[in-house]
Amino acid sequence: MSNPRKWALVLGASSGFGEAISLALARSGRNVFGVHLDRRSTLPNVERIQGAIAAAGGKAAFFNVNAADAEKRAEVVAEMKRVLAGEGVPDGIDVLVHSLAFGTLKPFVAAVPADGISRAQMDMTLDVMAHSLVYWVQDVLQAGLMGPGGHVYAMTSAGGHRIWPSYGAVSAAKSALESHCRQLAVELVPRQIAVNAIRAGVTDTPALRKIPGNERMIEHCLALHPGKRLTTPEDVAGVVVAISRPETVWMTGNVLGVDGTEDLVG
Repeated sequence: MSNPRKWALVLGASSGFGEAISLALARSGRNVFGVHLDRRSTLPNVERIQGAIAAAGGKAAFFNVNAADAEKRAEVVAEMKRVLAGEGVPDGIDVLVHSLAFGTLKPFVAAVPADGISRAQMDMTLDVMAHSLVYWVQDVLQAGLMGPGGHVYAMTSAGGHRIWPSYGAVSAAKSALESHCRQLAVELVPRQIAVNAIRAGVTDTPALRKIPGNERMIEHCLALHPGKRLTTPEDVAGVVVAISRPETVWMTGNVLGVDGTEDLVG
């Protein structure tokens, strides 16, 4: 009897990096647990992704919930545990991807105080885009869903060390996310689980299009990039698939640049 397919857990699976990584992991021989937050109008895209996973021979179990909600997270973890137990692979998740892009894009100081970021908005941005990584990893490990040879990835950006108007809270979140990855890497290396942040280059995703002035960001990148193109979600997905093997867990605690040298020249 052949071994059952491993599972990946992708947070933010319905668009951008999360979508591309989900599809690539399915084509590499994995099933996919996907967590996403979509309105009725965008659910057809989610169904398309699930169909593509099935066409690749994988199973798709998607959850349309707020990934930063503790109760919803507990429900998803419980359901994943039930599914994996039913397949006889209680530690069947070998890849966890954090690709949540939901935050407030406001300046810290504005001419009109109401136009500046509030404490609640700052806290929400950091919680969703950074701290939630820690909570998901805690719950997945406490439930025994990931064992030796596992890989955890979190999507960061050059915005974690550069300034862009109105990007302050997200920049802080990306910096915190990278710090969380380093801490988790040190704590999890005895378990033979790798934790790395992936710093993608400028990529034309729905999340990028929400950033004020994104057109200038794209133009700047294309003008300077030696490769004369933007990074694509598929570039990142290919890297995730390539290094998600038990033999590579010693490569941990890093910020992996997947940008074709963009950060070196930009």
